[in-house]
Amino acid sequence: MGNTLVKTQLNDVKDFLTKSISILENFLNETTIAQLNVETEEDRAYVKLILANMRKLVVYSEEGLEACSVLLQSEPFQKAAAEKTLYKIYHQCIEEFFSPKNDAWFENSRSAYTGRNSIKFYRNVSEQISNLIKSLESDFQRIREELEYYETDYRTKMIQSK
Repeated sequence: MGNTLVKTQLNDVKDFLTKSISILENFLNETTIAQLNVETEEDRAYVKLILANMRKLVVYSEEGLEACSVLLQSEPFQKAAAEKTLYKIYHQCIEEFFSPKNDAWFENSRSAYTGRNSIKFYRNVSEQISNLIKSLESDFQRIREELEYYETDYRTKMIQSK
């Protein structure tokens, strides 16, 4: 891919991460477990798991945002480093959103084909959490589709270099 295309994607991802971080931080800073009307101890533990995953997603996104900012300011533009960064963002942010390692929720891939939201929770969650994830999902899906190229391209390069 040409430098211009990679740089454009880096800018797009930077804007996406900035917006996602803002939305997640606002939710995390303004919402308490008590406000989410948690009824049972199991539900409370599950909500804590969801919130922990959201905090992890913010940290990964902030790291990706910082890397994007540094690369976009560097002269000359470092295409290889930018591609590696986009690959890392794909794995740490996008994949973590759709399939968190702590199993806070899961992706129902069949839902994506029907135009419905594909993120499903293992238990009933508050409307605030559900609405938050729904509001983020379309942007995460869009960036996922844009960055899937780096997933296959980077792996191909790694295999060829061996």
